[in-house]
Amino acid sequence: MANSLHNLLLGFGVALTPENFLYCWIGAVLGTIVGVLPGIGPVTAIALLLPLTFKMTATGAIIMLAGIYYGAMHAGSTTAIMLNMPGEPAAIVICYDGHPMAKQGRAGAALAIAAIASFFAGCVCILVITFFSAPLSRAALSLGAPEYTSAIVLALSGISVLSRKSLLNTIGMAVLGLALGTVGTDTNSGVVRFTLGEMRLQEGINFVPVSLALFALVNITFTLSRDEPKMSIKTRFRELMPTWTDMKACFMPMVRGTFIGGAMGVLPGTGPLVASFATYAVEKKSAKDPSRFGKGAIEGVAAPEAAANASAMTHFIPMLSLGIPAGAAMALMLGALIIHGITPGPRLMVQQPGLFWGLIASMWIGNLMLLVLNLPLVGVWIKLLQTPYRIIYPVIVVFCTIGAYSGRNDPFDLLVMAGVLLIGWVLESLDCGPGPLIFGIILGPMLEENLRRSMLLSHGDPTVFVTRPISLAFLVLTVVVILLFTRPLARKESPDPASQYD
Repeated sequence: MANSLHNLLLGFGVALTPENFLYCWIGAVLGTIVGVLPGIGPVTAIALLLPLTFKMTATGAIIMLAGIYYGAMHAGSTTAIMLNMPGEPAAIVICYDGHPMAKQGRAGAALAIAAIASFFAGCVCILVITFFSAPLSRAALSLGAPEYTSAIVLALSGISVLSRKSLLNTIGMAVLGLALGTVGTDTNSGVVRFTLGEMRLQEGINFVPVSLALFALVNITFTLSRDEPKMSIKTRFRELMPTWTDMKACFMPMVRGTFIGGAMGVLPGTGPLVASFATYAVEKKSAKDPSRFGKGAIEGVAAPEAAANASAMTHFIPMLSLGIPAGAAMALMLGALIIHGITPGPRLMVQQPGLFWGLIASMWIGNLMLLVLNLPLVGVWIKLLQTPYRIIYPVIVVFCTIGAYSGRNDPFDLLVMAGVLLIGWVLESLDCGPGPLIFGIILGPMLEENLRRSMLLSHGDPTVFVTRPISLAFLVLTVVVILLFTRPLARKESPDPASQYD
Protein backbone atom coordinates (compact mmCIF):
# COMPACT_ATOMS: atom_id res chain seq x y z
CA MET A 1 0.00 0.00 0.00
CA ALA A 2 2.84 2.37 0.87
CA ASN A 3 4.38 1.75 -2.55
CA SER A 4 1.06 2.51 -4.27
CA LEU A 5 0.70 5.76 -2.34
CA HIS A 6 4.25 6.71 -3.32
CA ASN A 7 3.45 5.98 -6.96
CA LEU A 8 0.24 8.00 -6.68
CA LEU A 9 2.26 10.99 -5.41
CA LEU A 10 4.49 10.55 -8.46
CA GLY A 11 1.35 10.57 -10.61
CA PHE A 12 0.07 13.79 -9.07
CA GLY A 13 3.45 15.36 -9.76
CA VAL A 14 2.99 14.47 -13.44
CA ALA A 15 -0.73 15.32 -13.68
CA LEU A 16 -0.39 18.69 -11.96
CA THR A 17 2.20 20.05 -14.35
CA PRO A 18 0.65 23.02 -16.21
CA GLU A 19 0.61 21.19 -19.54
CA ASN A 20 -1.02 17.98 -18.31
CA PHE A 21 -3.43 19.84 -16.03
CA LEU A 22 -4.57 21.83 -19.07
CA TYR A 23 -5.04 18.63 -21.09
CA CYS A 24 -7.06 17.14 -18.23
CA TRP A 25 -9.28 20.22 -18.12
CA ILE A 26 -9.72 20.20 -21.92
CA GLY A 27 -10.66 16.53 -21.81
CA ALA A 28 -13.19 17.08 -19.01
CA VAL A 29 -14.82 20.01 -20.82
CA LEU A 30 -14.92 18.25 -24.19
CA GLY A 31 -16.24 15.10 -22.54
CA THR A 32 -19.00 17.10 -20.88
CA ILE A 33 -19.97 18.70 -24.19
CA VAL A 34 -19.91 15.32 -25.92
CA GLY A 35 -22.01 13.78 -23.14
CA VAL A 36 -24.58 16.54 -23.32
CA LEU A 37 -25.00 16.56 -27.11
CA PRO A 38 -27.12 13.55 -28.15
CA GLY A 39 -25.82 11.46 -31.03
CA ILE A 40 -22.07 12.12 -30.72
CA GLY A 41 -20.71 9.97 -27.88
CA PRO A 42 -17.18 9.55 -26.48
CA VAL A 43 -16.01 7.10 -29.13
CA THR A 44 -16.87 9.55 -31.90
CA ALA A 45 -15.09 12.36 -30.05
CA ILE A 46 -11.97 10.27 -29.38
CA ALA A 47 -11.82 9.18 -33.02
CA LEU A 48 -12.24 12.80 -34.12
CA LEU A 49 -9.51 14.18 -31.84
CA LEU A 50 -7.11 11.26 -32.16
CA PRO A 51 -5.05 12.87 -34.96
CA LEU A 52 -4.61 16.03 -32.88
CA THR A 53 -2.70 14.00 -30.27
CA PHE A 54 0.12 13.09 -32.67
CA LYS A 55 2.02 16.29 -31.81
CA MET A 56 1.34 15.95 -28.07
CA THR A 57 3.28 13.94 -25.54
CA ALA A 58 1.97 10.43 -24.95
CA THR A 59 1.07 11.31 -21.35
CA GLY A 60 -0.81 14.45 -22.32
CA ALA A 61 -2.61 12.61 -25.12
CA ILE A 62 -3.88 9.75 -22.96
CA ILE A 63 -4.87 12.14 -20.14
CA MET A 64 -6.98 14.22 -22.55
CA LEU A 65 -8.57 11.23 -24.30
CA ALA A 66 -9.36 9.59 -20.98
CA GLY A 67 -10.96 12.82 -19.76
CA ILE A 68 -13.20 12.86 -22.82
CA TYR A 69 -14.27 9.27 -22.16
CA TYR A 70 -15.20 9.44 -18.48
CA GLY A 71 -16.38 13.05 -18.90
CA ALA A 72 -18.97 11.93 -21.44
CA MET A 73 -20.11 9.17 -19.08
CA HIS A 74 -20.42 11.74 -16.32
CA ALA A 75 -22.50 14.21 -18.37
CA GLY A 76 -24.65 11.90 -20.47
CA SER A 77 -27.44 11.90 -17.90
CA THR A 78 -28.13 15.65 -18.26
CA THR A 79 -30.18 15.39 -21.44
CA ALA A 80 -31.65 12.07 -20.32
CA ILE A 81 -33.18 13.85 -17.31
CA MET A 82 -34.09 17.15 -18.95
CA LEU A 83 -35.14 15.98 -22.43
CA ASN A 84 -35.76 12.24 -22.11
CA MET A 85 -32.97 11.91 -24.68
CA PRO A 86 -29.70 10.30 -23.50
CA GLY A 87 -26.60 12.24 -24.45
CA GLU A 88 -24.61 9.00 -24.25
CA PRO A 89 -25.94 5.44 -24.74
CA ALA A 90 -25.18 4.38 -21.17
CA ALA A 91 -27.60 7.10 -19.99
CA ILE A 92 -30.57 5.39 -21.66
CA VAL A 93 -31.60 3.85 -18.34
CA ILE A 94 -31.55 7.28 -16.64
CA CYS A 95 -34.50 8.27 -18.86
CA TYR A 96 -36.73 5.75 -17.08
CA ASP A 97 -36.82 7.65 -13.78
CA GLY A 98 -34.80 10.80 -14.37
CA HIS A 99 -37.21 12.40 -16.82
CA PRO A 100 -40.33 11.57 -14.73
CA MET A 101 -38.56 13.26 -11.80
CA ALA A 102 -37.98 16.33 -13.98
CA LYS A 103 -41.65 16.45 -14.98
CA GLN A 104 -42.54 16.27 -11.27
CA GLY A 105 -40.46 19.41 -10.64
CA ARG A 106 -37.46 17.51 -9.23
CA ALA A 107 -35.03 17.94 -12.12
CA GLY A 108 -32.51 19.61 -9.80
CA ALA A 109 -32.47 16.68 -7.37
CA ALA A 110 -32.12 14.18 -10.22
CA LEU A 111 -29.21 16.12 -11.78
CA ALA A 112 -27.46 16.47 -8.42
CA ILE A 113 -27.85 12.80 -7.51
CA ALA A 114 -26.57 11.75 -10.94
CA ALA A 115 -23.48 13.96 -10.51
CA ILE A 116 -22.84 12.75 -6.95
CA ALA A 117 -23.30 9.08 -7.90
CA SER A 118 -20.94 9.47 -10.83
CA PHE A 119 -18.32 11.20 -8.67
CA PHE A 120 -18.63 8.59 -5.90
CA ALA A 121 -18.27 5.66 -8.31
CA GLY A 122 -15.36 7.31 -10.07
CA CYS A 123 -13.43 7.87 -6.84
CA VAL A 124 -13.99 4.32 -5.60
CA CYS A 125 -12.90 2.76 -8.89
CA ILE A 126 -9.83 4.97 -9.13
CA LEU A 127 -8.82 3.52 -5.76
CA VAL A 128 -9.34 0.04 -7.19
CA ILE A 129 -7.16 0.87 -10.18
CA THR A 130 -4.51 2.37 -7.90
CA PHE A 131 -4.16 -0.63 -5.61
CA PHE A 132 -4.93 -3.53 -7.96
CA SER A 133 -3.28 -2.57 -11.25
CA ALA A 134 0.21 -3.22 -9.90
CA PRO A 135 -0.53 -6.79 -8.66
CA LEU A 136 -2.37 -7.51 -11.91
CA SER A 137 0.55 -6.25 -13.96
CA ARG A 138 2.98 -8.41 -11.97
CA ALA A 139 0.77 -11.43 -12.50
CA ALA A 140 0.50 -10.61 -16.20
CA LEU A 141 4.29 -10.84 -16.55
CA SER A 142 3.94 -14.61 -16.11
CA LEU A 143 1.62 -14.83 -19.12
CA GLY A 144 3.05 -16.21 -22.32
CA ALA A 145 1.97 -16.16 -25.95
CA PRO A 146 -0.71 -18.89 -25.49
CA GLU A 147 -2.33 -16.93 -22.65
CA TYR A 148 -2.37 -13.71 -24.65
CA THR A 149 -3.83 -15.52 -27.64
CA SER A 150 -6.66 -16.92 -25.52
CA ALA A 151 -7.22 -13.54 -23.84
CA ILE A 152 -7.57 -11.81 -27.22
CA VAL A 153 -10.02 -14.51 -28.34
CA LEU A 154 -12.03 -13.81 -25.15
CA ALA A 155 -12.01 -10.06 -25.86
CA LEU A 156 -13.17 -10.50 -29.46
CA SER A 157 -15.84 -13.02 -28.42
CA GLY A 158 -17.07 -10.75 -25.66
CA ILE A 159 -17.42 -7.67 -27.85
CA SER A 160 -19.32 -9.80 -30.39
CA VAL A 161 -21.81 -11.74 -28.28
CA LEU A 162 -22.41 -9.07 -25.63
CA SER A 163 -23.26 -6.41 -28.18
CA ARG A 164 -26.93 -5.46 -28.37
CA LYS A 165 -26.86 -5.71 -32.15
CA SER A 166 -27.45 -8.82 -34.26
CA LEU A 167 -25.14 -11.66 -33.25
CA LEU A 168 -24.38 -12.61 -36.85
CA ASN A 169 -23.61 -9.00 -37.75
CA THR A 170 -21.22 -8.39 -34.85
CA ILE A 171 -19.32 -11.63 -35.45
CA GLY A 172 -19.07 -10.76 -39.14
CA MET A 173 -17.74 -7.30 -38.31
CA ALA A 174 -15.12 -8.76 -35.93
CA VAL A 175 -13.96 -11.24 -38.59
CA LEU A 176 -13.84 -8.44 -41.18
CA GLY A 177 -11.72 -6.39 -38.78
CA LEU A 178 -9.32 -9.30 -38.28
CA ALA A 179 -9.01 -9.68 -42.05
CA LEU A 180 -8.30 -5.97 -42.54
CA GLY A 181 -5.70 -6.16 -39.76
CA THR A 182 -3.67 -8.63 -41.87
CA VAL A 183 -3.41 -6.28 -44.87
CA GLY A 184 0.17 -5.22 -45.57
CA THR A 185 3.61 -6.73 -45.18
CA ASP A 186 3.98 -9.78 -42.96
CA THR A 187 6.63 -8.86 -40.39
CA ASN A 188 7.85 -12.47 -40.13
CA SER A 189 8.14 -13.53 -43.78
CA GLY A 190 8.18 -10.17 -45.55
CA VAL A 191 5.37 -11.28 -47.85
CA VAL A 192 2.98 -8.53 -49.01
CA ARG A 193 -0.63 -9.61 -48.40
CA PHE A 194 -4.05 -8.46 -49.63
CA THR A 195 -2.94 -5.05 -50.95
CA LEU A 196 -4.61 -5.52 -54.38
CA GLY A 197 -1.48 -4.10 -55.96
CA GLU A 198 -1.69 -0.81 -54.05
CA MET A 199 1.83 -0.01 -52.85
CA ARG A 200 0.61 2.41 -50.18
CA LEU A 201 -1.13 -0.45 -48.37
CA GLN A 202 2.13 -2.30 -47.74
CA GLU A 203 2.36 -0.69 -44.30
CA GLY A 204 -1.16 -1.82 -43.52
CA ILE A 205 -4.45 0.04 -43.23
CA ASN A 206 -4.14 3.16 -41.10
CA PHE A 207 -6.84 2.80 -38.46
CA VAL A 208 -7.11 6.60 -37.95
CA PRO A 209 -9.05 7.40 -41.17
CA VAL A 210 -11.05 4.19 -40.67
CA SER A 211 -12.09 5.17 -37.15
CA LEU A 212 -12.85 8.76 -38.21
CA ALA A 213 -15.13 7.54 -40.97
CA LEU A 214 -16.91 4.83 -38.97
CA PHE A 215 -17.38 6.66 -35.69
CA ALA A 216 -17.43 10.35 -36.55
CA LEU A 217 -18.74 10.80 -40.08
CA VAL A 218 -21.22 7.92 -40.22
CA ASN A 219 -22.59 8.59 -36.73
CA ILE A 220 -23.08 12.32 -37.24
CA THR A 221 -24.54 11.79 -40.70
CA PHE A 222 -27.19 9.49 -39.25
CA THR A 223 -27.83 12.02 -36.48
CA LEU A 224 -28.73 14.64 -39.09
CA SER A 225 -31.73 12.56 -40.10
CA ARG A 226 -33.18 12.57 -36.58
CA ASP A 227 -35.29 15.19 -34.86
CA GLU A 228 -33.33 17.75 -32.85
CA PRO A 229 -34.07 17.93 -29.11
CA LYS A 230 -36.37 20.62 -27.81
CA MET A 231 -35.93 22.00 -24.32
CA SER A 232 -39.16 21.91 -22.30
CA ILE A 233 -38.05 21.65 -18.67
CA LYS A 234 -35.92 24.19 -16.82
CA THR A 235 -34.13 24.14 -13.49
CA ARG A 236 -32.26 26.65 -11.37
CA PHE A 237 -29.03 26.30 -9.43
CA ARG A 238 -30.70 26.68 -6.02
CA GLU A 239 -32.87 23.65 -6.87
CA LEU A 240 -29.81 21.40 -7.29
CA MET A 241 -29.74 20.25 -3.66
CA PRO A 242 -31.22 16.81 -2.91
CA THR A 243 -32.83 16.28 0.48
CA TRP A 244 -31.27 14.22 3.25
CA THR A 245 -33.94 11.58 2.58
CA ASP A 246 -32.81 11.42 -1.05
CA MET A 247 -29.20 10.93 0.01
CA LYS A 248 -30.08 8.11 2.42
CA ALA A 249 -32.22 6.39 -0.20
CA CYS A 250 -29.44 6.58 -2.80
CA PHE A 251 -26.41 5.56 -0.74
CA MET A 252 -26.72 1.77 -1.00
CA PRO A 253 -27.88 1.86 -4.64
CA MET A 254 -24.75 3.89 -5.42
CA VAL A 255 -22.60 1.31 -3.61
CA ARG A 256 -24.24 -1.61 -5.43
CA GLY A 257 -24.03 0.21 -8.76
CA THR A 258 -20.34 0.93 -8.19
CA PHE A 259 -19.63 -2.72 -7.39
CA ILE A 260 -21.59 -4.12 -10.35
CA GLY A 261 -20.30 -1.55 -12.82
CA GLY A 262 -16.71 -1.88 -11.62
CA ALA A 263 -16.80 -5.66 -11.98
CA MET A 264 -18.41 -5.57 -15.43
CA GLY A 265 -16.04 -2.89 -16.69
CA VAL A 266 -13.12 -5.31 -16.55
CA LEU A 267 -14.88 -7.81 -18.83
CA PRO A 268 -14.45 -7.24 -22.58
CA GLY A 269 -17.67 -6.37 -24.39
CA THR A 270 -19.80 -5.38 -21.42
CA GLY A 271 -19.14 -1.74 -20.67
CA PRO A 272 -21.23 1.07 -19.18
CA LEU A 273 -24.39 0.39 -21.18
CA VAL A 274 -24.67 -3.24 -20.08
CA ALA A 275 -23.64 -2.36 -16.51
CA SER A 276 -26.31 0.35 -16.18
CA PHE A 277 -29.08 -1.97 -17.44
CA ALA A 278 -27.93 -4.80 -15.13
CA THR A 279 -27.80 -2.48 -12.10
CA TYR A 280 -31.23 -1.04 -12.81
CA ALA A 281 -32.65 -4.57 -12.99
CA VAL A 282 -31.02 -5.47 -9.66
CA GLU A 283 -32.38 -2.36 -7.93
CA LYS A 284 -35.88 -2.85 -9.27
CA LYS A 285 -35.92 -6.51 -8.27
CA SER A 286 -34.62 -5.85 -4.75
CA ALA A 287 -36.83 -2.78 -4.06
CA LYS A 288 -39.62 -2.99 -1.48
CA ASP A 289 -41.94 -1.31 -3.97
CA PRO A 290 -40.83 -2.08 -7.55
CA SER A 291 -43.83 -0.20 -8.95
CA ARG A 292 -42.08 3.10 -8.10
CA PHE A 293 -39.48 2.45 -10.80
CA GLY A 294 -40.28 4.13 -14.08
CA LYS A 295 -42.30 6.80 -12.31
CA GLY A 296 -39.54 8.88 -10.74
CA ALA A 297 -37.68 6.63 -8.27
CA ILE A 298 -34.47 8.44 -7.38
CA GLU A 299 -32.68 5.10 -6.86
CA GLY A 300 -33.30 4.46 -10.55
CA VAL A 301 -31.08 7.45 -11.29
CA ALA A 302 -28.34 6.88 -8.70
CA ALA A 303 -27.63 3.19 -9.26
CA PRO A 304 -27.26 3.06 -13.07
CA GLU A 305 -25.32 6.35 -13.10
CA ALA A 306 -22.85 4.94 -10.58
CA ALA A 307 -22.61 1.69 -12.54
CA ALA A 308 -21.93 3.46 -15.85
CA ASN A 309 -19.13 5.62 -14.47
CA ALA A 310 -17.61 2.75 -12.48
CA SER A 311 -17.55 0.60 -15.59
CA ALA A 312 -15.97 3.43 -17.58
CA MET A 313 -13.17 3.72 -15.02
CA THR A 314 -12.38 -0.01 -14.67
CA HIS A 315 -12.31 -0.29 -18.48
CA PHE A 316 -8.78 1.11 -18.12
CA ILE A 317 -7.54 -1.89 -16.08
CA PRO A 318 -7.26 -4.52 -18.85
CA MET A 319 -6.06 -1.94 -21.37
CA LEU A 320 -3.24 -0.62 -19.18
CA SER A 321 -2.28 -3.85 -17.39
CA LEU A 322 -2.74 -6.41 -20.17
CA GLY A 323 -2.75 -4.33 -23.35
CA ILE A 324 -6.20 -5.69 -24.23
CA PRO A 325 -9.01 -3.13 -24.64
CA ALA A 326 -12.40 -3.86 -23.06
CA GLY A 327 -14.36 -1.50 -25.31
CA ALA A 328 -14.24 0.52 -28.52
CA ALA A 329 -13.02 3.68 -26.76
CA MET A 330 -10.23 1.72 -25.07
CA ALA A 331 -9.25 0.26 -28.45
CA LEU A 332 -8.83 3.78 -29.84
CA MET A 333 -6.75 4.82 -26.82
CA LEU A 334 -4.64 1.70 -27.25
CA GLY A 335 -4.09 2.74 -30.85
CA ALA A 336 -3.13 6.26 -29.72
CA LEU A 337 -0.45 4.90 -27.40
CA ILE A 338 0.87 2.55 -30.08
CA ILE A 339 1.18 5.52 -32.46
CA HIS A 340 3.36 7.19 -29.80
CA GLY A 341 5.56 4.09 -29.65
CA ILE A 342 4.15 2.82 -26.34
CA THR A 343 2.65 -0.65 -26.00
CA PRO A 344 0.32 -0.99 -23.01
CA GLY A 345 0.79 -4.16 -21.03
CA PRO A 346 2.34 -5.56 -17.86
CA ARG A 347 5.63 -3.69 -18.40
CA LEU A 348 4.00 -0.29 -18.89
CA MET A 349 4.06 0.47 -15.17
CA VAL A 350 7.84 -0.14 -15.05
CA GLN A 351 8.81 1.35 -18.39
CA GLN A 352 6.47 4.37 -18.30
CA PRO A 353 5.68 5.03 -14.62
CA GLY A 354 5.04 8.73 -15.24
CA LEU A 355 2.44 7.99 -17.90
CA PHE A 356 0.70 5.24 -15.93
CA TRP A 357 0.48 7.00 -12.59
CA GLY A 358 -0.02 10.40 -14.19
CA LEU A 359 -3.13 9.02 -15.89
CA ILE A 360 -4.43 7.57 -12.60
CA ALA A 361 -3.86 10.86 -10.77
CA SER A 362 -5.48 12.84 -13.59
CA MET A 363 -8.64 10.77 -13.08
CA TRP A 364 -8.95 12.11 -9.53
CA ILE A 365 -8.46 15.65 -10.79
CA GLY A 366 -10.80 15.12 -13.74
CA ASN A 367 -13.59 13.72 -11.54
CA LEU A 368 -13.42 16.79 -9.31
CA MET A 369 -13.51 19.04 -12.38
CA LEU A 370 -16.57 17.21 -13.67
CA LEU A 371 -18.43 17.67 -10.40
CA VAL A 372 -17.87 21.43 -10.73
CA LEU A 373 -18.70 21.48 -14.44
CA ASN A 374 -21.90 19.45 -14.30
CA LEU A 375 -23.78 21.11 -11.45
CA PRO A 376 -23.31 24.91 -11.54
CA LEU A 377 -23.06 25.04 -15.34
CA VAL A 378 -26.05 22.85 -16.14
CA GLY A 379 -27.81 25.84 -17.72
CA VAL A 380 -24.88 26.37 -20.08
CA TRP A 381 -24.94 22.77 -21.26
CA ILE A 382 -28.67 22.87 -21.81
CA LYS A 383 -28.27 26.00 -23.98
CA LEU A 384 -25.61 24.13 -25.96
CA LEU A 385 -28.35 21.76 -27.10
CA GLN A 386 -29.80 24.60 -29.16
CA THR A 387 -26.84 24.42 -31.58
CA PRO A 388 -28.21 22.88 -34.82
CA TYR A 389 -26.44 19.80 -36.12
CA ARG A 390 -26.29 21.36 -39.57
CA ILE A 391 -23.74 23.77 -38.05
CA ILE A 392 -21.81 21.14 -36.11
CA TYR A 393 -21.56 18.71 -39.03
CA PRO A 394 -19.40 20.84 -41.42
CA VAL A 395 -16.96 21.55 -38.59
CA ILE A 396 -16.63 17.82 -37.89
CA VAL A 397 -16.06 17.06 -41.59
CA VAL A 398 -13.25 19.63 -41.71
CA PHE A 399 -11.60 18.21 -38.57
CA CYS A 400 -11.91 14.66 -39.92
CA THR A 401 -10.28 15.66 -43.20
CA ILE A 402 -7.40 17.40 -41.44
CA GLY A 403 -7.00 14.51 -39.01
CA ALA A 404 -6.98 11.80 -41.66
CA TYR A 405 -4.37 13.65 -43.69
CA SER A 406 -2.10 14.81 -40.86
CA GLY A 407 -1.42 11.30 -39.54
CA ARG A 408 0.94 10.35 -42.37
CA ASN A 409 0.63 13.42 -44.66
CA ASP A 410 -0.66 11.05 -47.33
CA PRO A 411 -3.64 12.01 -49.53
CA PHE A 412 -4.34 8.30 -49.94
CA ASP A 413 -5.68 8.26 -46.37
CA LEU A 414 -8.39 10.72 -47.45
CA LEU A 415 -9.48 8.24 -50.13
CA VAL A 416 -9.50 5.50 -47.50
CA MET A 417 -11.69 7.63 -45.24
CA ALA A 418 -14.11 8.44 -48.06
CA GLY A 419 -14.35 4.80 -49.09
CA VAL A 420 -14.88 3.62 -45.52
CA LEU A 421 -17.57 6.30 -45.06
CA LEU A 422 -19.57 4.84 -47.94
CA ILE A 423 -19.06 1.29 -46.69
CA GLY A 424 -19.82 2.37 -43.13
CA TRP A 425 -23.10 3.98 -44.20
CA VAL A 426 -24.18 0.67 -45.75
CA LEU A 427 -23.03 -1.33 -42.73
CA GLU A 428 -24.85 0.97 -40.30
CA SER A 429 -28.00 0.69 -42.41
CA LEU A 430 -27.67 -3.09 -42.08
CA ASP A 431 -27.36 -2.75 -38.27
CA CYS A 432 -23.63 -3.55 -38.21
CA GLY A 433 -21.93 -1.52 -35.47
CA PRO A 434 -18.30 -0.49 -36.08
CA GLY A 435 -16.98 -1.44 -32.63
CA PRO A 436 -16.08 -5.08 -33.41
CA LEU A 437 -14.45 -4.03 -36.70
CA ILE A 438 -12.12 -1.56 -34.97
CA PHE A 439 -11.37 -4.23 -32.36
CA GLY A 440 -10.39 -6.63 -35.12
CA ILE A 441 -8.13 -4.14 -36.92
CA ILE A 442 -6.22 -3.28 -33.72
CA LEU A 443 -6.15 -6.71 -32.10
CA GLY A 444 -5.68 -8.67 -35.35
CA PRO A 445 -1.90 -8.19 -35.60
CA MET A 446 -1.53 -8.96 -31.87
CA LEU A 447 -3.56 -12.15 -32.27
CA GLU A 448 -1.54 -13.27 -35.29
CA GLU A 449 1.79 -12.56 -33.58
CA ASN A 450 0.92 -14.42 -30.38
CA LEU A 451 -0.68 -17.32 -32.26
CA ARG A 452 2.47 -17.78 -34.35
CA ARG A 453 4.70 -17.52 -31.31
CA SER A 454 2.60 -20.12 -29.51
CA MET A 455 2.86 -22.52 -32.43
CA LEU A 456 6.62 -22.04 -32.61
CA LEU A 457 7.10 -22.63 -28.89
CA SER A 458 4.92 -25.75 -28.97
CA HIS A 459 6.41 -27.05 -32.25
CA GLY A 460 3.02 -26.86 -33.93
CA ASP A 461 1.05 -28.55 -31.14
CA PRO A 462 -2.34 -26.76 -30.80
CA THR A 463 -3.01 -28.41 -27.43
CA VAL A 464 -0.71 -25.82 -25.86
CA PHE A 465 -3.78 -23.59 -25.45
CA VAL A 466 -5.59 -26.13 -23.25
CA THR A 467 -2.65 -27.61 -21.36
CA ARG A 468 -1.64 -24.28 -19.80
CA PRO A 469 -4.05 -23.48 -16.93
CA ILE A 470 -4.48 -19.72 -17.48
CA SER A 471 -4.95 -20.12 -21.22
CA LEU A 472 -7.50 -22.85 -20.58
CA ALA A 473 -9.33 -20.61 -18.10
CA PHE A 474 -9.61 -17.85 -20.72
CA LEU A 475 -10.96 -20.31 -23.29
CA VAL A 476 -13.45 -21.78 -20.82
CA LEU A 477 -14.63 -18.27 -19.96
CA THR A 478 -15.00 -17.57 -23.69
CA VAL A 479 -17.22 -20.64 -24.09
CA VAL A 480 -19.27 -19.70 -21.03
CA VAL A 481 -19.83 -16.16 -22.31
CA ILE A 482 -20.88 -17.46 -25.74
CA LEU A 483 -23.27 -20.05 -24.28
CA LEU A 484 -24.84 -17.59 -21.83
CA PHE A 485 -25.45 -14.78 -24.26
CA THR A 486 -25.68 -16.33 -27.73
CA ARG A 487 -29.20 -17.73 -27.45
CA PRO A 488 -31.04 -14.56 -26.35
CA LEU A 489 -29.02 -12.34 -28.68
CA ALA A 490 -29.61 -14.66 -31.62
CA ARG A 491 -33.33 -13.97 -31.23
CA LYS A 492 -32.83 -10.19 -30.88
CA GLU A 493 -32.50 -8.67 -34.32
CA SER A 494 -33.96 -5.19 -33.73
CA PRO A 495 -31.57 -2.30 -34.54
CA ASP A 496 -30.02 -0.38 -31.68
CA PRO A 497 -27.69 2.48 -32.65
CA ALA A 498 -26.40 2.75 -29.10
CA SER A 499 -24.74 -0.67 -29.21
CA GLN A 500 -21.75 0.53 -31.23
CA TYR A 501 -20.34 1.78 -27.92
CA ASP A 502 -20.65 -1.58 -26.13
